[in-house]
Amino acid sequence: MYRVAVVGDRESIYGFSALGLDTYFIEEYEELPPMFKKLCQSGNYGIIYVTESTAVLLEKEITKYNEAQTPAIILIPGVTGNTGNGLKAVKESVEKAVGSDIIFND
Repeated sequence: MYRVAVVGDRESIYGFSALGLDTYFIEEYEELPPMFKKLCQSGNYGIIYVTESTAVLLEKEITKYNEAQTPAIILIPGVTGNTGNGLKAVKESVEKAVGSDIIFND
């Protein structure tokens, strides 16, 4: 069975551990890309939530894994607020799957 991981700054994700999710706090940028790659390649995680501010630092790595079936990488807002990147990613995924914008029909 797959597990769920959450990656980001301590203040944004510490509460997820109370829900039974695996949390990975980021202290130094140098630790981030190799740790994220290890999570994605481990085969243990079906979903990896990444805070939007951390996703900016992992843009290249996230793009590489977006085409893979697992893990699903989902952006979530952090304590600094919503940047809109997570919502944009959901919109793009829906458009790709369905062929048109059925959620945000502007």
